[in-house]
Amino acid sequence: MSLELVLASASPRRKEIISLLGIPCLVEASRFEEPPAPVSPVSLSDLVTSLAIEKALEVACRLRREATPVVGADTLVTTSPDDIGVPLGKPKSDEDAVRMLRDLSGRTHAVYTGIAVVVYTRSGTDTPHPFVISRCVRTEVTFRALSDSMIADYVRTREPMDKAGAYGAQGYAAPFIESFSGDFYNVVGLPICSLGKMLEELGFEWQAQRTVLPQIIG
Repeated sequence: MSLELVLASASPRRKEIISLLGIPCLVEASRFEEPPAPVSPVSLSDLVTSLAIEKALEVACRLRREATPVVGADTLVTTSPDDIGVPLGKPKSDEDAVRMLRDLSGRTHAVYTGIAVVVYTRSGTDTPHPFVISRCVRTEVTFRALSDSMIADYVRTREPMDKAGAYGAQGYAAPFIESFSGDFYNVVGLPICSLGKMLEELGFEWQAQRTVLPQIIG
């Protein structure tokens, strides 16, 4: 079955990663309004997965393109050692970014990405309806110890301000990462291997159609 995707995200990082599949992709940012980040412990895997589903469903229901997978994703960062915890969210100010980075300094934290694929299908009925599959991917990341000057310099780049956990692994924060365990692309925002497997579950085969792969940058 030939494949065309819709990415329910305006994130340039996710667009660059999904292009590695080498298949046509339309970017259609989701209009789903995310609720405020929780301030008390929740199931982190359930949270990111449900948000990814909502993002993909909004776009799929709006476009109603039959047999075209719509991909939604949501990423969070937490210092919780297990699935129950409070996500760090995106920094609201420079001071908030400094606080988060100090919290991550010299520690191992976890990055969760929920990913959902929604396909409008008839499945034996006359009325098309959305079929949803989803999963959550977790990666552990260890930061080196960061000095106050390193944190201040990084915050001045403005890169942390739209990032969960106040850092971008593919950007100026790359030298902070001492090690990681799991899917690195999950830390950037889209676990491409898991997405490929999900598409295969839906009957779509991966096929490299590009001869020149894009460079994944900031």
